[in-house]
Amino acid sequence: ACFRLLCSLFLPALFLSGILCICLVVLLWGVRLWIQRKKQLSSAGRDGKRPLLVAFFHPYCNAGGGGERVLWCAIRTLQKKYRNVTCVVYTGDRDATGEEIVEGAFRRFNIKLIHPVKFVFLEKRFLVEASLYPHFTLLGQSLGSVFLGWEALLKCVPDIYIDSMGYAFTIPLFKYLGGCRVGCYVHYPTISTDMLSVVRNQDTRFNNADFITSSPLFSKFKLVYYYFFAFMYGLVGSCSDVVMVNSSWTLNHILSLWRAGACSSVVYPPCDVQTFLDIPLEVEKSTSEYSIVSVSQFRPEKDHPLQIRAFAKLLKEKRVGQEPSLKLILIGGCRNQQDEERVNNLKRLCEELGVSDDVVFRINIPFEELKRHLAKATIGLHTMWNEHFGIGVVECMAAGTVILAHNSGGPKLDIVVPHEGRVTGFLAEDEDTYAETMAYIFSLSPEKRLEIRENARRSVHRFSDQHFEDTFLLSVEPLFK
Repeated sequence: ACFRLLCSLFLPALFLSGILCICLVVLLWGVRLWIQRKKQLSSAGRDGKRPLLVAFFHPYCNAGGGGERVLWCAIRTLQKKYRNVTCVVYTGDRDATGEEIVEGAFRRFNIKLIHPVKFVFLEKRFLVEASLYPHFTLLGQSLGSVFLGWEALLKCVPDIYIDSMGYAFTIPLFKYLGGCRVGCYVHYPTISTDMLSVVRNQDTRFNNADFITSSPLFSKFKLVYYYFFAFMYGLVGSCSDVVMVNSSWTLNHILSLWRAGACSSVVYPPCDVQTFLDIPLEVEKSTSEYSIVSVSQFRPEKDHPLQIRAFAKLLKEKRVGQEPSLKLILIGGCRNQQDEERVNNLKRLCEELGVSDDVVFRINIPFEELKRHLAKATIGLHTMWNEHFGIGVVECMAAGTVILAHNSGGPKLDIVVPHEGRVTGFLAEDEDTYAETMAYIFSLSPEKRLEIRENARRSVHRFSDQHFEDTFLLSVEPLFK
């Protein structure tokens, strides 16, 4: 009787599920046909032919970071190569006009586009703001990106879609509903095996709070959540026709999560190497002040507090009255109010440590000013754990600073590596090793520092704009066939 009851409940449920699945498939197919029809009705060009639309999904295209430099270089590269291509940028930067955004790209990155770009301004960018999701941030932002991607797709249906900012959950949307050929440029995996190990080992990090690390139950729950998210992330990422990653570190993580080795390749981000190589390199003249410069956006993962604490430790251990004096210059972009609040917190930390007079903040500065600061600096400082690549690290090396980067990620595997058997820079991991290494660099003779700076300069040609253009075009070629 019990078995018959289960059968009488199970069979109707199975039938109903089947009907719902069929309805869902029919609905999605109908939406796809509607979107395709909308695409066909879009306006043709002056010669009667519809240009090939290549759309980049980059909600923060006006942010001024390394990811934005990749975007504008990619667009310029396609404009050089393909005459029948119109580039589209999906952006949420509604506080600026298209002309202002393009002008900002030139001012910040020295990148001049050949043809106009079509901007599609999105109204729902708030759905991908981390502040909207105090808990389950990864899942919340990813689901938010699907809704933002839907808005983008409704406003403009491209032929080729490239996610250039790490919103992998938009890829199946454009591929299966938009009927687009899809690719992506991955700067940083949304989740990585390193993040899983941080939770598994109950380590405290900026994305793993104390109350979770102190509770075995919370840690286990978060680990299950992370594994579920990693599975979903791998599923959507594997929909890509072309996968480009910015470093060996990112490639290793993407290969383990997406299982898309056949269509994945490393495309080093374009660094404006030549512009920095124009800075004359010579033995430092005696000076009353040495500067340490950091170049990175004011985001939590960049770990500016570590820079300030290590600098304070360096000053504290410096002998009283010793010359020359030292300055720490923090250069970076602020995207929103949260970033501005972060800068205010950093200024408060400087006051607490008594180094306010020795730390300078330069926010959203023009390219020429950035270049001037790097030309004068002795040390280029970088502290992000598992930095995916590190454009700022390359720029510091090209400009002729002695680089001190974090002993992990891209800097460790790809950038601050020996060139022709010679030292190109230094790596550190914590407050003590950073302070010790900075003291060691300043203890070197100017001639020895010059030798390291020259080695570093010779090593950065593989990160030039030209190298990026060649590898980028080779990678995206399957999308244009």
